[in-house]
Amino acid sequence: MTVTAPSVDQPDQLQPRPAPGGPAGRLLRLVPAAASALCGVLLYLSFPPRPLWWLALPAFAGFAWVLRGRSWKAALGLGYLFGLGFLLPLLVWTGVEVGPGPWLALVAIEALFVALVGVGVTAVSRLPAWPVWAAAVWIAGEALRARVPFEGFPWGKIAFGQADGVFLPLAAVGGTPVLGFAVVLCGFGLYEAGRLIAERRRTRAVRRGAATAALLSVAVPVAGAVAARALVSDTAEDGTATVAVIQGNVPRAGLGFNAQRRAVLDYHARETHKLAADVRAGKAAKPDYVLWPENSSDIDPFAYPDAADVIEKAAKDIGVPVSVGGVVEKDGKLLNEQILWDPVKGPTQTYDKRQIQPFGEFLPLRSLVGAINKTWTDMAHQDFSRGSEPGVFDIDGTKVGLATCYEAAFDWAVRDTVTHGAQMISVPSNNATFDRSEMTYQQLAMSRIRAVEHSRTVTVPVTSGVSAIILPDGRITQRTGMFVPAYLVQKVPLRTSTTPATELGVLPEIALVLVAVGGIGWAIGSGLRARRAGDA
Repeated sequence: MTVTAPSVDQPDQLQPRPAPGGPAGRLLRLVPAAASALCGVLLYLSFPPRPLWWLALPAFAGFAWVLRGRSWKAALGLGYLFGLGFLLPLLVWTGVEVGPGPWLALVAIEALFVALVGVGVTAVSRLPAWPVWAAAVWIAGEALRARVPFEGFPWGKIAFGQADGVFLPLAAVGGTPVLGFAVVLCGFGLYEAGRLIAERRRTRAVRRGAATAALLSVAVPVAGAVAARALVSDTAEDGTATVAVIQGNVPRAGLGFNAQRRAVLDYHARETHKLAADVRAGKAAKPDYVLWPENSSDIDPFAYPDAADVIEKAAKDIGVPVSVGGVVEKDGKLLNEQILWDPVKGPTQTYDKRQIQPFGEFLPLRSLVGAINKTWTDMAHQDFSRGSEPGVFDIDGTKVGLATCYEAAFDWAVRDTVTHGAQMISVPSNNATFDRSEMTYQQLAMSRIRAVEHSRTVTVPVTSGVSAIILPDGRITQRTGMFVPAYLVQKVPLRTSTTPATELGVLPEIALVLVAVGGIGWAIGSGLRARRAGDA
């Protein structure tokens, strides 16, 4: 093995790849574009409901092959194609009820972030140990995408495709940024290892530093994941609780799921009465509390006594507190609210959803959207308001954290329930709008990641499915089908210890963003120095 000093100015990496002329040459020029889009599709296939998490590795290896040595303009286009290949199929559910326009617009915007990442990856690919810098650039892109525009859209974080993967324990180390970084680093490292093997066969020499960096890029994430398994446990540290999850189903799928007054509420009350009857008959264990999904009361129980009566009868029948998802109007504000309904005292605690969904619960650019399609503004005639306090219900001494539906995609919205004392987490959701699409499985995978990230049991009550109970090690122990009424009852562990991910919060993400910025700065500085030297 020949040893040479690492360099950031290697001609074979900086020069554009030549292509032959004629028709054959034009076809060859299309190969990188086609490969980039196909690698994006491969990344999509690694996401739920398919348990093919490992496909993310060849997807990023192929992405690295496409980008390495390209100009920034080529990298921008290739990155955009990768983003389209990934996000077009991943987010197709956003157009289930409103048509392809919003879906295509969302993907077109989100793919721009991936395009910028492509430019960054190409820039740092000239540095020593480039897979580390490049993986950090990807995480920096995710961090930006999770915050802008309209307060961000973190759907499609690489971590959310790894619920069945060997890297999952890393969620407990540093949350979704560290988990995603490990996967991307390993993918880029596989490409670099393959490239160096090919180089050795061709030249019978390879730089020792580059070979070591490639090996570590693959080995360290895997070894880290194995070591992090010690952080994953489903032991009951603070006793147990018997929890019931209610899935009442809806009259019909789509945006009009709650058009029939009180129908959704009646369905969830009916399933709760069924559970109560089974408890009395000895067919089911009596729960300590019952969790209903988001929007399980389709009319405001504070404004309509008949709705309150339905909830109260269900709570009295089961004899324990029931957490109800309601659409509530207070002081002129429309709120997506969780209400803890005691069988004796009535409503005692509430939590208002804080991270509301753009173009679903509030409409940015309302006048522009109305000019394009008035139907959309008519459907969302009033924006929901945001809550301000973390959601933690104290139910007879047990603290249950609440992250309502869309909030599960945001690191901070789940973490602060645990930092405020939650011993378990519930993610009440309403996916009926998206019919039988993959959306519900993608969101379920997020909850599995959150369970490991914070070492908490996570329950997922959904109006139409899939509802589930997830242990702190990420295992789903019970789940329902879609668009069927059902209940789940299980004794679950309560935990009070915190993982490094919970303690560190946003710090790992900040560190990786700084690594990315440092790498890009180094690459730009080296390029400028090389250009000056060439001019001289």
